[in-house]
Amino acid sequence: MRRDSKLSGVLHILLHMAERDGPVTSEDLSRMMDTNPVVVRRIMAGLRDQGYVQSEKGHGGGWTLSCDFAKVTLKDIYDAVGSPSLLAIGNRTDAPKCLVEQAVNAALQQSFDDAERILLSRLGNVTLAELSADCRARIESRGGAKRTKTNWHRASE
Repeated sequence: MRRDSKLSGVLHILLHMAERDGPVTSEDLSRMMDTNPVVVRRIMAGLRDQGYVQSEKGHGGGWTLSCDFAKVTLKDIYDAVGSPSLLAIGNRTDAPKCLVEQAVNAALQQSFDDAERILLSRLGNVTLAELSADCRARIESRGGAKRTKTNWHRASE
């Protein structure tokens, strides 16, 4: 089963955007996420609707941040990208009238609900500023140079 990496990808490009002085095009962001620019625009629209980014059309346009990284949590971004499924496992629903299936699902559902509640709580306790600081520390610990528009992605690989 393929995992949904939308949240991870969005966080990745938000950190890159924070290091840019000006707008970043959907094409540039799509290369960072290794996806199609249309996918990026769809994802970024959810962030724009929540006020985390803004976009400008035309020459010199693109996406810019419009939020305070110290006030936005990973949960906020998770919600903005549509609250994708957190767990790759789920209940069987092939025979809903089967009493065995009902018992198994009841037992598992509480655990699934608890796991999601804990994960969402933890996402709510980490700000984009904390994530960005961790990234900077990792790059610096590798002897990475000060980041510029072009070298930060390479320094982080």
